[in-house]
Amino acid sequence: MDRPTRDLTPVVALHDSGTGPYRVRRPIYLDLLPPCNNACPAGENIQGWLALAQAGNYRAAWELLVSDNPLPATTGRVCYHPCESGCNRGHLDAAVSIHAVERFLGDMAKAEAWAYPPCAPSSGKRVLIVGAGPSGLSAAYHLTRLGHQVEIHEAGPVAGGMLQFGIPAYRLPRAELAAEVARIERMGVTIVLNHPVTDVLAERDAGTFDAVFVAIGAHVAQHVDIPAREAAHVLDAVSLLRDMGTGETPKLGRRVVIYGGGNTAMDAARTARRLGAQEAMIVYRRDREHMSAHSFEADEAIEEGVRIKWLTTIREIVGPTLTVERMVLDEQGRPQPTGEFETLEADSVVLALGQVSDSAFLRNVPNVVVKPDSVVEVDARMMTGHPGLFAGGDLVPSERTVTVAIGHGKLAARNIDAWLRGEMHDVPPRPEVVSFDMLHLPVFTDVDVSQQQRLADSTRLTGFEEVTAGLSEPAARHEARRCLSCGVCFECDNCLAACPEQAIEKVGAGQGYRINPARCTGCAACFEQCPCHAMEMIPESNVVVAAR
Repeated sequence: MDRPTRDLTPVVALHDSGTGPYRVRRPIYLDLLPPCNNACPAGENIQGWLALAQAGNYRAAWELLVSDNPLPATTGRVCYHPCESGCNRGHLDAAVSIHAVERFLGDMAKAEAWAYPPCAPSSGKRVLIVGAGPSGLSAAYHLTRLGHQVEIHEAGPVAGGMLQFGIPAYRLPRAELAAEVARIERMGVTIVLNHPVTDVLAERDAGTFDAVFVAIGAHVAQHVDIPAREAAHVLDAVSLLRDMGTGETPKLGRRVVIYGGGNTAMDAARTARRLGAQEAMIVYRRDREHMSAHSFEADEAIEEGVRIKWLTTIREIVGPTLTVERMVLDEQGRPQPTGEFETLEADSVVLALGQVSDSAFLRNVPNVVVKPDSVVEVDARMMTGHPGLFAGGDLVPSERTVTVAIGHGKLAARNIDAWLRGEMHDVPPRPEVVSFDMLHLPVFTDVDVSQQQRLADSTRLTGFEEVTAGLSEPAARHEARRCLSCGVCFECDNCLAACPEQAIEKVGAGQGYRINPARCTGCAACFEQCPCHAMEMIPESNVVVAAR
């Protein structure tokens, strides 16, 4: 006979461990959010494709990766990998080298000539994208996979945007970029080059497009009012890197000063060294702690002989002579003048003071708000105030990185798809992020990180050959195996072995486990043995005292 149900609230306090004949908690399986996935601006399922890669299923890993990011060979080289900053493995020995495995998969896709997975049936809708940079390419890819016909109008002679015209070839070889652009074209995206858009609504109407995504990037250099005379050779970093992207070779001379402290300044200085400058000096008005460049970018520049003159600003340029002033930082970290001056000599001065978007052509579009800094206001759908006109990448307020732009393209594509269908794109709630202290890890010994080889210092400055090499297949697989699978079950069988009541049953490879509630006592042994926190103990809502 069944025992009667009764209120066991007092028992919870007596048996808060969940043991004994009264089950006050029960285990459930669940997928929480790995911190790497949470940190990725492109929204990649990093844990998922690492799991496939560690099993040697590289094609499936790449297909899962490109379901979010169509340019893994590119981002594996140029992304600043915030995923690795969030990686829980970093609390043990070192973060998983996620970017290196991503690059390995992207390079393997090129070598094996893999094609993207099939697209959805045609929707009959047409979408115009303005700009073939990372955001525009990403949006085009995702919209095409959703079944829409996409055409990109690009002002430049080559697709890629700042990937082509802002990132030096020693970081991103053009063959790898071209291969990923060509794969997007092969899936059906049309890219029209040398086609600047000056009237976006007229362009939309002429092509009978149903929606528009504007992703023109930030290609206009910001300038500062520095007195310069006597034919001083002053140019901006954007123009310098653009010339390199189009195959031109600027003449900078033996001594080059670069003014600025961002990643572009580092790239300009390293480029100057490769163009033959014996002296390349970065002049920056703050200190290293307050620079906008990533620290490793400064390290690599210094490795290549670039000097950095911190807490210094340029006051005047007269021919080859620069007058500079020493600065100090106030309590808020802002540079303040000291009145102490010195002179420097330079054959060229390269201004690397940031970039803005050339968004003037949008100012006359009804209800589009263009801010003084040239960025465009968009709503949560990435749509401007003009219905059907979306914007993303460097054109909207955000962090200006390649992977952020790719994430914008994906988000815009999903919102454009919903808008074309007269719907709203629903963003599912994000699960809890798994922190390191939530894991129940076994004792670990340090495991070496797979190191990417680099060009020797003696040959690095002889040209624009890629500085950092990729991983071999064994090294990439080793690195993927270092993933802790935070928050996601990887079928390690720990729960199965730990259960004293044989309440856990294995469903099958790739299908996980199920719990037999008639046997489970709620002892939490399975939960405590789950290394990745893919289980949780939840309160029993209606506890029945079961016969043992």
